[in-house]
Amino acid sequence: MSALIAIIALVIYFVFYFVYGRTIQTKLLKSQEAPDAPSKRLQDGVDYVPTNKFVLFGHHFASIAGAGPITGPAMAIAWGWLPGLLWIWFGNIFIGAIHDYLSLAASVRYDGRSVQFVAQDMVGKKAGKSFGWFVLFLCILVVAAFGDIVAGQFAADGRVFSAFFFFCVAAIIAGFIMYKSPLGMGWGSLIGVVLIIAAFWAGDLLPIKATKDVWFIVIFVYIVIASALPVNFLLQPRDYLNSFLLYFGLLVGGIAALVSFGAFDSAPLFTSFSAKVIGGQPSPFWPTVPLVIACGALSGFHALVASGTSSKQIASEKDALFVGYGAMLTEGFLSTIVVISIASFGDVAMGNWEAILKTPALSRFVKAYGAMVSTTLPFFTKEFMTLFASVWVSSFALTTLDTTNRLGRYLVQEMALPLKDKSPALYGILENKWVASIIIAFIGIFLARSGGYNTLWPAFSGANQLIASIVMLTAAVWVKNKLNPKYTNVVLIPAIFLWVTVTVALVWYEIVVVPTFFVKMEDTMKVITGSVVGTINVIMLILNFVMIVSFYKNFSGKKANA
Repeated sequence: MSALIAIIALVIYFVFYFVYGRTIQTKLLKSQEAPDAPSKRLQDGVDYVPTNKFVLFGHHFASIAGAGPITGPAMAIAWGWLPGLLWIWFGNIFIGAIHDYLSLAASVRYDGRSVQFVAQDMVGKKAGKSFGWFVLFLCILVVAAFGDIVAGQFAADGRVFSAFFFFCVAAIIAGFIMYKSPLGMGWGSLIGVVLIIAAFWAGDLLPIKATKDVWFIVIFVYIVIASALPVNFLLQPRDYLNSFLLYFGLLVGGIAALVSFGAFDSAPLFTSFSAKVIGGQPSPFWPTVPLVIACGALSGFHALVASGTSSKQIASEKDALFVGYGAMLTEGFLSTIVVISIASFGDVAMGNWEAILKTPALSRFVKAYGAMVSTTLPFFTKEFMTLFASVWVSSFALTTLDTTNRLGRYLVQEMALPLKDKSPALYGILENKWVASIIIAFIGIFLARSGGYNTLWPAFSGANQLIASIVMLTAAVWVKNKLNPKYTNVVLIPAIFLWVTVTVALVWYEIVVVPTFFVKMEDTMKVITGSVVGTINVIMLILNFVMIVSFYKNFSGKKANA
């Protein structure tokens, strides 16, 4: 069964990349006729940096993936392995890949400006301002959800942080060799791979143990510093090396899935339409699935990365197919491997299925992945593959964290612009890159410390998928008005379906899950978290309807620029 599922996924993704993706590239976008990319025209050595497409793919994928394509499917296994897998494939092909590709291409056409700017131009000023608040809330919730995940991984295994620390050192060295020395990309890549191996070895020898609260402080300091550094000092080379972790993980995981012939004995095909997934509450698969499976199927956060950093680094618009569309399909295959590993090699027998559902989602994957690879490929030990999976997940999650904080910093600085003349002193404070970085990091880590991933994750995911639907609606207007109206429904139909689904899901979350924060009123931290998350959710729902009205007016030909 595992081999069959892996083969089906590979066939689907290759066919859609070379047929569907290429059609969008040549017929809709006509990228072969596009002018020079903004990375060349506006090159500044900090944000606008022309980048090799393979290096950029690594940076882009590491930024969009994080722990998302692993955590969501691992949680969704509570519904059984088939429902989540079908949503991954459906969402990936008909929504996620198109969303990522068009958001990247649109930002390139708009000189690397944010997707918020594109929304304002396409859907109106009100929509643009509303979108800015959406993104701000999303950045906070991303830091909260992923911060909780990473702190948990560090606290569970002291080797994980050590390996990641040495991995960052390796990235800085490799980056210097690639960009500053005559050895160039080839030798820098080779030395980087050797240093990755050394980082795992050093991490295994020198574990650092600390409480989860200590790791929250470490993560806070790290993402503030990393988000303010030049992009090619740490982020770009680190994410490029991260891509080698991805290739190795997908290669050995894919081979293991193909040759293991796992029978999926550990997980049922289907459990219940309303399994207890979100906050311990019975969660109906529809509409709550987008609150659980985020990045593996589709993600609005990808549009922020595409327009926030990747569009400023892409060397040619033709590379957008490989970077944007290709990275999304690769992420879908990663989520497929997650489902296969847990369903085939989950370490709890089917009769004790409830027990595995009580373990953290990432632990389900880490243990199952280590067992799958070591069982099928015995020259890899289970202990090493478990460590590898933990570092893999943590490295990608931290990449998402520092990229998010960088995007949040941009947004705070951008939203502070109206204060430049009205309140120069306040503007000077908010415009400072360190202050802007600290604001996002502090609120996010505070929520991470006081909440839990099974309630914070759906809050992040809901905001995430709501943004995806709005980006898709914006892209539909762009296609209709600026590109080729013949292709409008390719974007519009999945956009409407997603918008309805996630809007209903967020209403369900507000009614069913948010009140659980207030069950024990003496638990001050949970009450504060519930108040903040619940308020953010309500504001997003209000802004959501403001956005949809603006979209309707603009799409139907009425002006929405007020």
